[in-house]
Formats: sequence, C-alpha cells, structure tokens
Amino acid sequence: MHSTENQMPRTLGDLTWHESAACRSTPHHQVDPDIFFPEPDEMDRIRAAKALCAQCPVRTTCLDAALENGDRDGIRGGMTEEERNLLHRKLHSRFDYARVNAVLAGRDIHLTQAERDAVVRVAYQGDMPAERLAWLLKVTEEHAEKLYRRTRREIRNRAVDQQKTANKAKGKKMPKSPTKVLKASAAETRARNDLGTAA
Repeated sequence: MHSTENQMPRTLGDLTWHESAACRSTPHHQVDPDIFFPEPDEMDRIRAAKALCAQCPVRTTCLDAALENGDRDGIRGGMTEEERNLLHRKLHSRFDYARVNAVLAGRDIHLTQAERDAVVRVAYQGDMPAERLAWLLKVTEEHAEKLYRRTRREIRNRAVDQQKTANKAKGKKMPKSPTKVLKASAAETRARNDLGTAA
C-alpha cells in the first residue's frame, strides 16, 4: 500500500511527483483528465475523481502544489474547488517544521511568511552567516542582515516582556528608567550597610 504522506516537501519547480500521480495516463491505465473538472452538480464525476485521488501516493504533494500555485480550478489533492477555498485563505498561516528544516538543509522550498520567519530565527540562533541565509531565502546579503537585526530585536523584546511578566508575578514594580534601577540598588546597599553596622 502506498503512503499518501510527504516524506520531504517538494522543491520549487519540481514536477517529478507528476510521474507517481494516480491521475497520470499510461498505456495500461487511461485516465480522462476531464473527470477532474466536473460541474458542481456532477456528483458521479466528483466521486470518481476523489476515489482516484484517495489511492494516489502523491495526493498531499498535489494539494500543496495547488495551494502554493493558487490553482483554484478542478479537483486537486482529493479536494474540490469549494473544499480548497478555506485552505487557500489560510495558506499564509501554514507552518510546517519539515519545510523549515528542508530549507535549512539547502532545499528550495515554497515557504509561508511564518515559515520564513522560523528559518531566520533558527539561522540567527545557530550563528549562520548572513551570506548563507541570503542564499537559502534567495534574498540579498543586505536583506539577510536586516532580517537578523529584526530577529535580534524581537528576541530582546520578548526577553524584556518575559522579565516584566515575571516581576509582576512576584509583585515587583519595574523601574521606569535605568537610572532609577541604579538609584534603587544604591539605596538598598546603603540600607544594608546601615543594618550591618548597627548590629
């Protein structure tokens, strides 16, 4: 039995998966391509196309390709045009670690913005040179450096927010400025010294 799950995401421009598709006509297995473009009320044709898709080993790759290419016509990946509409609208928020890892390994994969951001974060935290990140994302080195600066700010801001949250949980107030922090710590030091000498 064939698996319908992707082991690795397809690379951009890679159409080799077509050769494994159940809808591909061969001399021994003729498939009418019109079956995949039924009218909405042609339920027999829709069922026949979906039955063929259900046994296809590259069904998820076909669906990914349809979504990534904005292909809204016909049955693709076992789904009708109407069934894919929601997926088309949500594509920008898709996040798949396999796709992120594939790009980090050097493969040319279609990424959503969330996946691109993850590639930048992992590359930054792994001290990957901006030149390599630029090559992976097909951007200029200057743009890769800009992405690293943005990521550095995001990480710093997240750490500050987490510290604020932790201090609120402990009941401490955050000082408004660094000078107040210095003055507060100096006052605490004097108070401790006074206690130490009085005892």
